[in-house]
Amino acid sequence: MEEYIVFDDVHFSRGQRKIFNGMNLSVPKGKTTAIMGPSGTGKTTLLKLIGGLLMPEHGTVMVDGKSVGELGHDDLFELRKSMGMLFQSGALLTDESVYENVAYPLREHTKLSESMVRDLVSMKLEAVGLRGAIDMMPSELSGGMARRVALARSIALDPDLIMYDEPFTGLDPITMSTVVTLIKKLNDALGITSLMVSHDVAETLSIADYCHIISDGKVVVSGTPDELQQSDSEWVQQFLQGQPDGPAPFHYPAAPIAEDLGVKHG
Repeated sequence: MEEYIVFDDVHFSRGQRKIFNGMNLSVPKGKTTAIMGPSGTGKTTLLKLIGGLLMPEHGTVMVDGKSVGELGHDDLFELRKSMGMLFQSGALLTDESVYENVAYPLREHTKLSESMVRDLVSMKLEAVGLRGAIDMMPSELSGGMARRVALARSIALDPDLIMYDEPFTGLDPITMSTVVTLIKKLNDALGITSLMVSHDVAETLSIADYCHIISDGKVVVSGTPDELQQSDSEWVQQFLQGQPDGPAPFHYPAAPIAEDLGVKHG
């Protein structure tokens, strides 16, 4: 299976906090791969390393055979053209219409005529079921509609890779089901590589071809959704089933509370 993204012994820190400590993972081309793990494990940081917004302290991030950290400004800009990104918040331009939001990457990266831009925007909005909302403003959209407009914008340039940052956060069950179905259909129809970071276990496992669960700066376990669900790892089962008690502690490491309260033991 051809690999589209490869992390090789990647180390990255924020201040004194180690985020990745020898991260190794791969993302197969043309498949939907999920990166899951508890909050604060660096899932969004991983996406920023792929896009070259952050650089590793050590190790290599390869995207489509190119080492992101070794690319110059122009080459990195070209690589980013092949990437689409669905941000957790949608990140629509609030003062621009739905049409202008989806048209933005086309205007930024191409020299297409306005009539061609209009046709492409209509096609992308049709793909997400919102062509009828083309003239609406972001303030008029529901949360689910805004997420779908953002998805239309992310596929405007027909990217080879789409990255999803917590695509299901804040959605009601019906809208969540719509977005889940849409992501799967787009990946199958366009033949693109999809990388999704999420802690919504059921929804993610329903559409992912392959999954990595990360914790403590490394990949804990990798496999297909079925393989993960059959894992004999107590930590993996705690995460997948959302159990409060298990190998992952409830309390962040700290001194005994009696010391903070000034309680003396006799």
